Amino acid sequence: MSADDQAFLDVLSSLPNNIQKYSRDAAEYVDRHVDQIAETLRDTIANSQWVPEQFRPRPTPPPTIITVPSSALEKVQNWFYKHKILVGFVAVTTGFVVYRTYKSTARWRKTRRARRSRSGGRMDVVVIAGSPALPLTRSLALDLERKGFVVFVVANSHEDEIMVQHLARPDIRPLSIDITDPPSTGTSIDTFARYLQSPHAAIPNGKRHHLLLKAVILIPSLNYQTSPIATIPPSSFADLFNTHLLQPILTIQAFLPLLTARLTPSSDKERPSPKVLVFTPSIISSINPPFHAPEATICSALSAFTEVLTGELRPLGIPVTHMQLGTFDFAGFTPAANSRLLHPHGLLTAAPEDADALPWPDSARHAYGKNFVSQSGSAIGAGRIRGMRGSSLKELHNAVFDVIDGSLTSGMVQVGLGAGVYGFVGRWVPKGLVSWMMGIRRVNELATWQGNGSSAFGSPKSARSDEPGSDSYVTVPPLEQVGDANVWKEG
Repeated sequence: MSADDQAFLDVLSSLPNNIQKYSRDAAEYVDRHVDQIAETLRDTIANSQWVPEQFRPRPTPPPTIITVPSSALEKVQNWFYKHKILVGFVAVTTGFVVYRTYKSTARWRKTRRARRSRSGGRMDVVVIAGSPALPLTRSLALDLERKGFVVFVVANSHEDEIMVQHLARPDIRPLSIDITDPPSTGTSIDTFARYLQSPHAAIPNGKRHHLLLKAVILIPSLNYQTSPIATIPPSSFADLFNTHLLQPILTIQAFLPLLTARLTPSSDKERPSPKVLVFTPSIISSINPPFHAPEATICSALSAFTEVLTGELRPLGIPVTHMQLGTFDFAGFTPAANSRLLHPHGLLTAAPEDADALPWPDSARHAYGKNFVSQSGSAIGAGRIRGMRGSSLKELHNAVFDVIDGSLTSGMVQVGLGAGVYGFVGRWVPKGLVSWMMGIRRVNELATWQGNGSSAFGSPKSARSDEPGSDSYVTVPPLEQVGDANVWKEG
């Protein structure tokens, strides 16, 4: 049989299969369309009004739907499917909170101890440049000494040395430096450098080791006058700038030769450089509220100085950390003998010996009195959050240790109640809204100019409650009463 005959036979054998397929498709097509046409015709006749009722076909009953009850798992899955955005937001928020809680717990439980020599002697030295009268200085010195550091507290006077000695800790020692006398300052720094370079032994005839300067902590004076600018004498501004701004700058300047020089022997070249920590209160300087010109100005200047210092010391490998502090609870470091009575609005009332504070002129009372009292008594106007005692000092102590040992490398650290909140408010909330929240309102009536060459810095006759028209004035407490409402101040 030839190939052509075989091909012809194959075609003949495939014809029945093709005919069966085509006929089945045609039958299905016809059935489908016939059913559709019949259904359409039935619905048309059933809905036609001209067809008698008895001749109208009955409508096709709807298909029977069997409802199967959903299980609890299916209900939960359906709810998650319908609320995908909410579920995603909750999942992200929960994960973030769990992560922060885990990190915070791990950081809180971290063992923090300074290095020791083989003989058990202390090796790390920390210098605290702050007034021993400040609770912050005393609490930080005691904590660092307890963790194994040798702590030196800068003493600018004999009274400061006595305060340091009253702490009764053998490894908390005064470092006498007279910032106002440059030759004496240089001599004191040289003496301290020779002390660090000398070998020390933990016990008599024990193995000697060298001390290592780990950090210099700058704590500027944190008590500021609170008053309108018009009532602050120029001499007060000059004193504040000298004691609160110039003295911290000169203190850091005195330690710079010590920080930039290598004091350790050649075998310790790989040791890290000492660190510089600058403390500033951040609540007032973040929002710059009215009647806080001294604190806002000085803290802003110290922040700018810290940025410049960071830029100069970074190429030398000396890290600088700006510690922006909120509110802390200093109840354990405030002696009861020096405590003061609380004002009804939460302000500290001055002691009787402060009652001779300079009174405000009548014009200043009329212009600023109401807003000053409202702002001083507001929840966010006096550098604290009303109803809250402040963060634990342990939070500050842990942050300082982490900066010293290198665990925390950020150039700016916010710690304490309100530090982050007030920073956010100062950056993003409109200034007008912040002032309104502090009770600042527009003054529509101002006092008439009296002349007579009087100024805000004089001592004119103040308004009395028994004088006619005295109800138009506001009773403003003496400057020192409201000026003491600083969360940093002892007593």
